[in-house]
Amino acid sequence: MFELLGDKLDNIISKVKGYGVLTEENISEMTREVRLALLEADVNYKIVGEFVNSVKEKCLGEEVKKSLKPGEMFASIIRNELIDLLGKENSPLIIDKNFTITLMCGLQGSGKTTTVGKLGNLLRKKYNKNPMFIACDVYRPAAIDQLKTLGKSLNIEVYEEGKKDPVEIAKNGIAYAKEKGYDYVLIDTAGRLQIDEELMDELKRISEEVHPNETLLVLDAMMGQDAINVINGFNEKLTLTGSILTKMDGDTKGGVALSLRHLTNIPIKLIGDSEKLDGLSEFVPTRIADRILGMGDLVSIAEKASEIIDEEEAMNTAKKMQKGKFDLEDFLNQMKQIKKLGPLENLIKLLPGAKKMGLNNVSIDPKLMGRVEAIVLSMTPYERKHPEVLKATRKQRIAKGSGTKVEDVNRLLNQFEQMKTMMKNITNGNMKMPF
Repeated sequence: MFELLGDKLDNIISKVKGYGVLTEENISEMTREVRLALLEADVNYKIVGEFVNSVKEKCLGEEVKKSLKPGEMFASIIRNELIDLLGKENSPLIIDKNFTITLMCGLQGSGKTTTVGKLGNLLRKKYNKNPMFIACDVYRPAAIDQLKTLGKSLNIEVYEEGKKDPVEIAKNGIAYAKEKGYDYVLIDTAGRLQIDEELMDELKRISEEVHPNETLLVLDAMMGQDAINVINGFNEKLTLTGSILTKMDGDTKGGVALSLRHLTNIPIKLIGDSEKLDGLSEFVPTRIADRILGMGDLVSIAEKASEIIDEEEAMNTAKKMQKGKFDLEDFLNQMKQIKKLGPLENLIKLLPGAKKMGLNNVSIDPKLMGRVEAIVLSMTPYERKHPEVLKATRKQRIAKGSGTKVEDVNRLLNQFEQMKTMMKNITNGNMKMPF
């Protein structure tokens, strides 16, 4: 998402940086290109007009005229306007210190039930909550089974009463959760259309019965500008506290994310950025703006790593590297931790300048890591601790056991030794720069 818009804005900013001075003529030309880029990204036309007029007004200001680097000033203005459009500051989840009720709603096919699972996982890992799911989607075939499967995979209890009145299920489920000591309840409701009065009234009755702290609307980011009508339709019946955009890792243009907050005043709280159950991230306007403009998002990488990588194990590994005692057993453990971070190409895209280096389209074959893992696992524990003992016959056995060639084993060992030397130099502060 946002790649097409990001490419176009990057080209415009590069062009502006080539100007010695900004004039009304070249500002008009650039803002015309910005207008086209936003419209092509499916941003609402009213917002495009306001955005471009604000950019033009600020570019014509005295501060820009006197600037020695007008291109950088133009980039800064575009970034600030994007942040304003996205909501300026992130809107955190509402979490009561004692007991929180969150009502989840959305259209059919928006990914709502899966998002319930992802949110439960996030609440437990990041906020140390003890969540429970309540199954109130009694209409869609296998909806309750889907939620139960998600709950089982996450070890989160699911309260269900089968195909009964959803209002009663929600009420009884909350009483059960309090009795069992849960401190956060997620109510999964049936997907519906905002024009379906009967189901919308049911949703309203659930809300009036349980008085949720948070009411979140799950939206498919690929649905385009109709998302504005959907969110307004739901907001007329309920008091929405926020929205969650799913499928943000897809190839949608991204206009809905840039339009939603400004047109509805409903904040985007979370985004679904992968199909995995840890693929849910907080929506932070500054980070999204930086991603659009190719400035990277190192904070998100760090947060992702801190959630998954064991800090104590990482410290022990760093000490081993510093002493030069890092072995293939440690290497294997590090690989397993990295695999938990998800597709590496998704992380690489968040590096500053990734787009300019051509890394935004990089594709990493997951089979490659699997092959490396197979080679290391085909070694005995002693061989992993003492790779120097790996001579021809041992290498032949390892290659045969891992379904690879001796050349692959040699290549891995050479790369391991190079990495080991490099990491030792870095941790000891002896890394010489190549200039």
